[in-house]
Amino acid sequence: MPLNKKQRERLFALCGQLNEDDAVDPREFFRQRYRCNDSKALRLCSQVADTLSLVLSGEFADETLHSLEVFTVQPAPNARRILVIVRPHADSVTPEEILAKLESINGVLRTEIAQAISRRKAPSLMYQVLWPSTA
Repeated sequence: MPLNKKQRERLFALCGQLNEDDAVDPREFFRQRYRCNDSKALRLCSQVADTLSLVLSGEFADETLHSLEVFTVQPAPNARRILVIVRPHADSVTPEEILAKLESINGVLRTEIAQAISRRKAPSLMYQVLWPSTA
């Protein structure tokens, strides 16, 4: 909320500089920052992350899929579509090859997720590879 000239002068008389949280009710300021908007979607993402970690570590004979770590799972933009960010432990395979392998087993992964969660429809999955820095 913008301050008018009179409020700004009063605040400058009390302090040296203004910050974003000056003249804001602390209950409102901290509620916006720490409040979770969709706890059900975040709970679903947690279940999906656990399921994917287990499935990728043991279901397939491909060593590339065994080396993947599920870094984070987030709703994108809601719980019907989920963004899965994976990180490889080894640099032997390119991110494009990892994405191609994940897309090829997408149906199997969605089936496993559908069995693990209790929803009418399994969410669609999008993948992103977090490549480790070389520095």
